[in-house]
Order: sequence, then structure tokens, then C-alpha cells
Amino acid sequence: MNAPAVSVIIPVFNAEKYFAECLDSLLNQTFQDFEVVVVVVDDCSTDSSVEIAESFLEKFGGRLKIFDNEKNSGPSVSRNKGLNVARGEYIFFLDADDLILPDGLENLFNLAKTFDVDVVSCTGHYDLSDDGSEKILRRLKRPTATDENIFENNFEWRVEGLLVDNFYWAPWRRLSRRDFLLRNGLFFQEGLDNYEDLLWTFEILLCAEKILHTPLIAYVYRKSAGSLGRQERTPLQDINLFINFIFQGIGRLDALMNKIPFFEKNPNYRFEILMHFAKRYFDLIYKVDPDVPQDELYHSIKEEFGKNFGEYDVLFSVLCALLNEYQKDLKNAEVRIKKLEKNLKQREKS
Repeated sequence: MNAPAVSVIIPVFNAEKYFAECLDSLLNQTFQDFEVVVVVVDDCSTDSSVEIAESFLEKFGGRLKIFDNEKNSGPSVSRNKGLNVARGEYIFFLDADDLILPDGLENLFNLAKTFDVDVVSCTGHYDLSDDGSEKILRRLKRPTATDENIFENNFEWRVEGLLVDNFYWAPWRRLSRRDFLLRNGLFFQEGLDNYEDLLWTFEILLCAEKILHTPLIAYVYRKSAGSLGRQERTPLQDINLFINFIFQGIGRLDALMNKIPFFEKNPNYRFEILMHFAKRYFDLIYKVDPDVPQDELYHSIKEEFGKNFGEYDVLFSVLCALLNEYQKDLKNAEVRIKKLEKNLKQREKS
């Protein structure tokens, strides 16, 4: 069989509420001149997600393939499995509770072929409320969010854009050439259950030769509480999660930049990329409830990461606990500053 133009990869975990609507949005695509391959990766769902997918097999006429994970491994493992079995010239990632507009795949594919790029990156999308009653346009208010397509192969411009957050992270914002992803080993970091798209986006932008940034709207993102990226965790779990991101992400980014001559000639950018990536997660740690007992934080981090630091496991755990203590001091200082500002404004009025 001839390879399809696009493979749509959907990681699925307990998505029965919206999954049929998601698949219907693919059936309703205007694209008729190429085969759409939908790779649904079930991640050990305990609801009727698999049955829903199976009910669409005949409707897709052989274009729908279902693969199961042996255990609940998170969206990164599911997307990677989908990428390994996909045959399309281009890859599009779709979440099981979201939608793609009827002409979405056609427009993205036509842009990719017209400009002959590794990646087509959208600068906007629609937010859809959980009940579907409200749809709001979201667009980056940054240089990439113009009313026109931006074709670029300017690596320095892209690096500088990364450093000021000119690009969205979500994988469903991009149509990517499959051989580009495979050639550069651009799989999702397994073991990261959330925010894995940040690291993947950094790597996409650092490896792509040519990218098209388009104002085209193709995606509808449903703001549902049960989505893969919106699961409830305890503050302690959040802190460990973000530290894990920093630990894994910095090593992976550093190894990638070792292979890129630009960073050998511009070590300042290399340092700034690593610092910016780490800061993103330290900012998330800062937003976590600081009232985590220090001894619990210390023991949790030591148990979680100690094996990775050998004789320095105690030092790392203490430093993280110390960081949390400073976080409390900073938040208390912010509260005091706001009170002082409020009192000052009241005095000025009187």
C-alpha cells in the first residue's frame, strides 16, 4: 500500500466522554486526495475508549489502527509508539478530547508541500469550554503571530525566539515531516507525564532546517478537567515532577546542542537555552503551595533522585529543601509588599 500523506496520532486514556467527537472531526475532513492514517494508542483505559475506537474501524475503511500499551505509561510512551508505527509523510498529534477543524489537515498539508518545510507551526487555536458552549480564539501576542505566514530558516532568530517564549509548546500546534522526526530522534521523553511538550518543542525548533509559522487556525482545544495534561497531584508530587523535568531535560538538551555547530561558535546561546529551560520549571516549582514540610520534601527528593547523584544525593536534597524555604520567604515578602502598597495608596487618597 502507498504511504498516506499524514498520520494522525492520538494518545488515549479514559477519554470516552469526547473521543467519538474527536474521531468524527477526522471523518469530516475535506482532504480527499490522500489517505489519513489515525493511530489510536490506548493507554490501558478502564472505560469504553477502546470500544469507541473499534466502532469507528469500518467508518475509516482500514485507515484506523489501534495499538495497546501493556501498562499505563503516559502520553509520551503512547505518542512514541504511534510515531514508530506511523507511515505518513507528515505527522500530526491530536488529543482524544480535542477536535480538528474540517479543513485543518488539508490546509496544513498544503502549506507544508507549498513551502517544502520540516514543520508547519500554528500560532493560534480555539479554546473550547468543557460543555462545548463557548469557543474562544487564542493567538500568540508575539512576533510569530502576524496575519501572514512566516517562512524561516534563520537559526539565530529561532533561538532568540525560544529565549523570549515566542512559540507555543503543545505538540498539536505542528504538522511535522516524519523522516525529519525519525532522522533526528525527536521522540518524547518517556517518564515525563506532563509538560513533556516543552522539551520536545525545544528540540523541534533546534533541529528543523525550515519552518513555516502560520496564523492558520486548525485546532480546537477542549479545556476539560480529565485531559491528559490536567491531572490532580499533591504539592509534593508537583515539586518532584518539575525537578525531574529539569534533571532529564537539561541533559537531553545539552546532548543535542553538542551536535549543533552553532552552539560551539555561540556558547552564550547554549548557556541561555539551558538556563531558560530550567527557569521555566523553577517558575512552576515556585507556584506550588510552599507549605510542604521541609523534612517530607527532603526525604521525597532523596528517595526519588538520590540514585542519580551518588555521594551528592544529600547535598541535592538539602539544596532543594532550602530552595523551598526561600520560596516561602519570597511569598511572604510579596504579601507584605502588597499590603504596604495598599496602605500607601489609601494614605495618598486621604
